[in-house]
Amino acid sequence: MSDFAIQTFDLSKKYKLKKGGYVQALNKVNISIKEGEIFGLLGPNGAGKTTLVEILTTLLQPTSGYAEILGYNVLKQANKIKNKLGLMLGHEIIYYRLTGKDNLKFFARIYNIKNFNKKIVELATIFGIENWLEEYVEKYSRGMKLKLALCRVLLIEPEILFLDEPLLGLDPNTIKQMIDILLDLNQTILITSHQMHVIQQVCDRVAFLNKGNVIKVDTQENFQKLMRETIYIRIELPLEHLNKLKQELSTLDYIIEFLDEKRGGIIHMNSKNNYPDLLHLLSTYPITKIQEVEPTLGDIFIELSKI
Repeated sequence: MSDFAIQTFDLSKKYKLKKGGYVQALNKVNISIKEGEIFGLLGPNGAGKTTLVEILTTLLQPTSGYAEILGYNVLKQANKIKNKLGLMLGHEIIYYRLTGKDNLKFFARIYNIKNFNKKIVELATIFGIENWLEEYVEKYSRGMKLKLALCRVLLIEPEILFLDEPLLGLDPNTIKQMIDILLDLNQTILITSHQMHVIQQVCDRVAFLNKGNVIKVDTQENFQKLMRETIYIRIELPLEHLNKLKQELSTLDYIIEFLDEKRGGIIHMNSKNNYPDLLHLLSTYPITKIQEVEPTLGDIFIELSKI
């Protein structure tokens, strides 16, 4: 058996367009995910994240290349891995005209889960929806539907959990609850998102995917090291002075960009060596706040996309 839970080998997928030609959804993707790892796929809409998940969960055939799940080839040995996988595509895998409990019982019987009544109560309690199990799902909020969908996936006790944009559109409190739950799980998890703050909080390693290509795979710590020579400085000042400052900054070769914010903005500078020059310039303005900030995964993704 492989030491990795998931591996892909030059995995590619093309879609034929009705008007002629092809779109390259995945282009020779090579990733390896360790057992027990929470691995993030980060990228904008259309980057190929969902296509990759569908191939790894045997829902879609690649154009070329292949993948292995728990050492099994997804093309030749799909029957050996299907019951080991849990897939959550939002809340599309639950039925609105059934109660929450009936949804979970239905899937438990399909997968021949023993003692499912006890497991249903345990999972519903973890997710805080135990008092809603007898209600029809159509009465649930979006957050509750997603919690029920994740309960349904975890009920089958998968070895690998695939979550495709699982927290999209949720309020901050629900996102925090879901993140805490994900961090407590013991499964190997592949999570896709373009919500960079979510990936940043839960994932051990991250792959940046753009236009079907993996730009880079690494730990968040190493991504931060990649950016250590560039500096992000948040400033606040009276807005009537902002345009003049932006004009001056645009003439300086050590300033990469200025990112607007409500009360000022973030100055992206290419080297710490120019700190004295920048501070001298800022001293001529009525700056009310200045703070160096760590680059986010979003900042890193933008920089890597330029390479």
